[in-house]
Amino acid sequence: MLVLLPPSEGKAASGRGAPLKPESLSLPGLAPARETVLGELVDLCAGDEEKAREVLGLSEGLRGEVAKNAELRTAGARPAGEIYTGVLYDALNLASLDTAAKRRAARSLLVFSGLWGAVRVTDRIPSYRCSMGVKLPALGALGAFWRAPMAEVLPEAAGGGLVLDLRSSAYAAAWKPAGEVAGRTATVRVLHAPTRKVVSHFNKATKGRIVRSLLAAGIAPAGPGELVEALRDLGYEVEAEAPAKAGKPWSLDVLVAEIH
Repeated sequence: MLVLLPPSEGKAASGRGAPLKPESLSLPGLAPARETVLGELVDLCAGDEEKAREVLGLSEGLRGEVAKNAELRTAGARPAGEIYTGVLYDALNLASLDTAAKRRAARSLLVFSGLWGAVRVTDRIPSYRCSMGVKLPALGALGAFWRAPMAEVLPEAAGGGLVLDLRSSAYAAAWKPAGEVAGRTATVRVLHAPTRKVVSHFNKATKGRIVRSLLAAGIAPAGPGELVEALRDLGYEVEAEAPAKAGKPWSLDVLVAEIH
């Protein structure tokens, strides 16, 4: 099973660990693209602060993120699972999983990123600010920039099992499973059952709980149909829609009665 996650806008501090070693990151086929984006981002943020803040879409209160980006090559690095914070990651709570579940997380979780393309939760990275919606002056929109490198690397990373896609639309634009891989991909929406609407906070929280439930139980469904049954066994109310034709992902709705 491969689980595709969005990053979080908010991130923990880098700390005082050893700096980034780009060659140590997973998915080495993304290395040239990572170096390109990293170089452009560091150069942008080491130059005109106001221009960098505008390009990155940062408010006045987040001005300090520009200086942080300028130091990415020398800043301390920590496992990505510790860097990413926010609602989904709080609900997932990787640190509290038992040893076996942490090993499963290391194998199956892939976090998409405007800067790194995609990383495993065990990859050591510095804290940064660069969403997939950013348009770097020399590269354009990062969602479009990443499509070609991702198309080369991600099909192999997907292996032969389920692909559980929990990304937001901005990050889904960087790689869309196609062909045989798409047929074993499931996308998930979380709906407030009484209103049948998506509410951002509990959508993220429930996705984090779903991943945690699967990891803690040691469940790795082979395909979308098995995922539906597994989630129902774990107590989730799931509505599933199989694709109308081959080569398309399944669509799953998880219904939640209470917003929390």
